[in-house]
Amino acid sequence: MASSLAVPNGSKTGRSNGTFAAPSSPQTVILGSGIIGLSAAYFLCESGNTQPRSVCLVDSSPELFRCASGLAAGFCARDWFAPSVASLGALSFALHKSLAEKHQGRQTWGYAQSTGISLSQDSESAISGSGEDWLENGTSRAQLAHHNRPWEGDVGGPEWLRRTKDGMMEVISRDGTTAQIDPLRFCKWLQSSVEKRGVRIIHPAAATEVLRDAGGVLSGLRIMNSVDKQSQDLPCTRLLITSGAWSPRVFSTLFPNAHTRIPVSSLAGHSLLVRNPCFKPQELDKEVCHAVFATDTLGFSPEWFARIGGELYLAGLNSTTIPLPNIATEVVASEKAIEQLKSCAKVMMMDSGAGKDIDVLRQGLCFRPVTSSGRPLVSRIPDEKLGGVRTRGGGDGGVFIAAGHGAWGISHAPGTGLVLAELMEGRPTSAKIEALRLPS
Repeated sequence: MASSLAVPNGSKTGRSNGTFAAPSSPQTVILGSGIIGLSAAYFLCESGNTQPRSVCLVDSSPELFRCASGLAAGFCARDWFAPSVASLGALSFALHKSLAEKHQGRQTWGYAQSTGISLSQDSESAISGSGEDWLENGTSRAQLAHHNRPWEGDVGGPEWLRRTKDGMMEVISRDGTTAQIDPLRFCKWLQSSVEKRGVRIIHPAAATEVLRDAGGVLSGLRIMNSVDKQSQDLPCTRLLITSGAWSPRVFSTLFPNAHTRIPVSSLAGHSLLVRNPCFKPQELDKEVCHAVFATDTLGFSPEWFARIGGELYLAGLNSTTIPLPNIATEVVASEKAIEQLKSCAKVMMMDSGAGKDIDVLRQGLCFRPVTSSGRPLVSRIPDEKLGGVRTRGGGDGGVFIAAGHGAWGISHAPGTGLVLAELMEGRPTSAKIEALRLPS
């Protein structure tokens, strides 16, 4: 279970004369306990080089996974990415598969291979463009795929999808290049796994100040309980910011003298989770997943993701104008946007029966962290960018960041977590991430 605000013995009195006593061994604090922060904690535990009890996650939300990590679609791809992210994408996809095979992922978090489909309801519509800006301009993610071929008539398509006479389907990924998970269940498994090993999760709490030892080197972090406003100090030599769309705010709070800015903004996305009207519980073992990317016929480009267990996730209605709230639990979905998604579902889904409406299981709004380049940030932040704060060298210290994954946060989470663990421990990384450094 996640802990309330608690700190190691002695940390409360470790500060004197304006300094915080330097820990004798590396201490890791991860700000943000979403899927990437948890993945980093998981691979730190796996490495054998870091004591799990020296790792602590801090999150500002009273309820975890209330934003992108819990409310996202959970679609994963192996090779839908630009060259700068291709290595990370391939690594992460392989890790999703290996984790599922090792830990009964199909049963525990709904891991399954998926078939990607591009759907055009207008026979004259065509997908064009480079695909790099699809998230911002509302076009289809389908243009990122590299396996396009006509739908084979003898291959069964999604039973739940209503087809029009002029509609065209094109297979854009098969043969093990895409997969599907339930990110909420995956995050809960990660949380349970790291906590069993001794990793602490403190929430709701916010980091308010970086603490330094007598030599001016990062040695601790002050956090404040969001309920009673009481503050405590945590030992910290390695600081990792994985706060999603909130990462720029976190960095500027902790490093107010830094001229560096984190180039991450927020993109709001509404979603619906509905019951699959064609789901047959007795055929759960045979259930297959499809991802359907439709062209814009309803005011946006709908994206559908079938999940194991009879769930259909509908998204694609994004906005850059919805302001980012202070914490994830303050998010309020737009009634107009939800109604637009419901109307889309009624148009595109097979009827669930005479007189029956769609069965909505959950409606949501989450904020994706995006960058103008489309590339995430996965790197150590050089000391010269920290506004006068210095850190220990090698694998003993440093300030690190992982943010800006856009719609691929779930897909890239395991690979990002592994690479972050390697960076923090001063080891060579398993993916090429040179292009993902913080811009100069």
